[in-house]
Amino acid sequence: MNGDLDKIKAIILDMDGVIWRSFTPIGNIPWVFDRLRELEIKFALVTNNSSKTRSQYRQKIQEIHTEVDECQIFTSSLAMARILTKKFPKGGPVFILGEEGLRQPLAERGFYHQEQDVLAVVCGLDREFSWDKLTKITYLIRSGVDFYMTNPDRTFPTTRGLGPGAGAIQAAIEAATDVTPIMAGKPSPIILYTVLESFFVKPENALVVGDRLETDIQAGQAAGCQTAVVLSGVATRSDAEKWHPMVDFISEDLEHLIRDIF
Repeated sequence: MNGDLDKIKAIILDMDGVIWRSFTPIGNIPWVFDRLRELEIKFALVTNNSSKTRSQYRQKIQEIHTEVDECQIFTSSLAMARILTKKFPKGGPVFILGEEGLRQPLAERGFYHQEQDVLAVVCGLDREFSWDKLTKITYLIRSGVDFYMTNPDRTFPTTRGLGPGAGAIQAAIEAATDVTPIMAGKPSPIILYTVLESFFVKPENALVVGDRLETDIQAGQAAGCQTAVVLSGVATRSDAEKWHPMVDFISEDLEHLIRDIF
């Protein structure tokens, strides 16, 4: 352990591979949340998964017999809406490749799906991704339309193992267009800055917990936060020990991490 425990005022938790696998909880999550509340440590749930809304995630959390407020849930879709609003403050037509979790935050900022004459192509996890959608997106991006991506996660932890993630879709689009997207989710620190601002917490007083080095940990370190890797998702202990800059904490899972450091 290399982190400064006395400085931790907030914990930013990844969801997939940390809280659950395919919504099956990893360890005693209700105890974890109760313990953090007992310690008066603020906590947020942050995910690169763009497929669900805040409300849908809150319902899933209730299903594992615990509670969080919607304002504690942050998705890459919310970060995307923030990025697009800064560039297009009035909203407008965009080609949306994604599910309800992406469409809703964009709609709240005035963005709607259209397939021609669009401001941007905005992509996330889409389990109905098809050759037809890829073709339409390819022509738009090759015509000069900006390409945005919620997150680069190539795989997604499930009870069957690692399945394809949004990064697999990104790879197909990049292969067809030779264009690298503007990224909203981790490893971009934008989503973490949103949490820190909401919590009024400085980066050095926050601990980012994730199972992916190249997204969760890279984003946490870029934001100036302390970092912890749990081995319940993608990263292995060998991967974590070789990572540079050095990770502050390594633990088997979230429950063990909280028991060990607090």
